[in-house]
Amino acid sequence: MPISDLEIAKRQLRKRGFSLVIAKDGKIIFETRQSGVSGFLKAIDEFGKRGLAGSSIADRVVGRAAAMLCVFCGVKAVNAVILSMRGKELLEENGVSFQFESLVPNILNRQQTGVCPFEKIVATISNAEEAYEKLQTCINETGKSTKGHQASCR
Repeated sequence: MPISDLEIAKRQLRKRGFSLVIAKDGKIIFETRQSGVSGFLKAIDEFGKRGLAGSSIADRVVGRAAAMLCVFCGVKAVNAVILSMRGKELLEENGVSFQFESLVPNILNRQQTGVCPFEKIVATISNAEEAYEKLQTCINETGKSTKGHQASCR
């Protein structure tokens, strides 16, 4: 019996220490160690929305922002090491299959002093395309190097 795309992504995430792994059609198509949503946005830039449709992702941290990107791209399954309640609700509402290790109330910033800035950006957005555009704009406004912004996110 062939291994599912989700299992392939999940194994690679653990084995190689990536923060995000995307698998489709039995093979890994994207992997990154970038934290936050910037790695996911890079995958969307590289493959396009259609290129990621039907894929499975394994991600260390999935909050509402990452869940919105999954919905935007038509991801079919998600494995999260840490999943937020709002991310879980969004995946459920949109019929995205998911599994997780830890369920948390919120995704916190890196200093753990408040909610992740990307979670704040999408908190009141219900349209996945609008969420993608706002997240992309935020990343673009912080410059090509997103280290400073990412550091404040997780």
